[in-house]
Amino acid sequence: MSIPSLLLLFVLPIQFLFAQEQFALHFDSNKFELNKTEVAKLNTWLEANKDIKVVAINGYTDEDGSNGFNDTLAKKRVNTIFTAIQSKVKIREDFKTRSFGENFQQSKDKAANRKVIIFYILSKDLAREDEILGIKKPVVIQPKAPINYPDKMVFENPDGSKSEFDLDIDFMKRMGEAKSGEKVKMENLNFVINTFIVVKESRGKLYELLLVMQKNPLMKIEIHGHLCCSPVDRVDLSTQRAKAIYNFLINNGIEKTRLSYKGFGSTQPIYPLPEKDETERAANRRVELLIVSN
Repeated sequence: MSIPSLLLLFVLPIQFLFAQEQFALHFDSNKFELNKTEVAKLNTWLEANKDIKVVAINGYTDEDGSNGFNDTLAKKRVNTIFTAIQSKVKIREDFKTRSFGENFQQSKDKAANRKVIIFYILSKDLAREDEILGIKKPVVIQPKAPINYPDKMVFENPDGSKSEFDLDIDFMKRMGEAKSGEKVKMENLNFVINTFIVVKESRGKLYELLLVMQKNPLMKIEIHGHLCCSPVDRVDLSTQRAKAIYNFLINNGIEKTRLSYKGFGSTQPIYPLPEKDETERAANRRVELLIVSN
């Protein structure tokens, strides 16, 4: 017996084959042309199955002969059948054939191994063709339509007064276009010293974030609080500040399932502690937004 061989003429996933109808034709030893009995059998089958669609042809040989000979013989048998049926039945445009040589479950009856199997779909099942073949249609992701953000906003402060704020459109666009895993820093967001209260001059930053979340309803974020100066966040102020932004968004209609928050204290500084100047301290004292999904 020669070494088992496998010749793939054109590859088609094998798992779909078991869902198909099939029709077998047999060959004489070392022959790739059908004998008269098999020709008649094929013609009868074609006459009875004019509305089918062929999806694969597998060619096999017995174990006699060399590896190379069997592969070539199997290929020729496939070509014989393909030539005989190509003008008589429908065949998928991406029709692919396989020739397995002797590499399949051999029968003890050598004659039974010298065959070609035609796999096909009945006309009644053609509407489910891709489903039967296990072919999944590619998911087409539509690009996001451009979002227009206002450049100014008037909002009410906790003390009842109103403020007009020039919105940072670049930040909002950058946030809206960020991909999962990216971080976006909230620039110029300042808190009353040693508290989680946002200063009046920075409240517009919260509304920028709110607008982004409203106009990108699939976006999920994790709010990260960071501190400067001290290596120990004794009162967990970084978490409280992140939570303050979280609460602001929830209180303004953003679903909890889209939000989470964490405080990191001074464990992830941009500049090493102790900072050299206020510029470095301001950089370390920040809120970042991790885009979980968008």
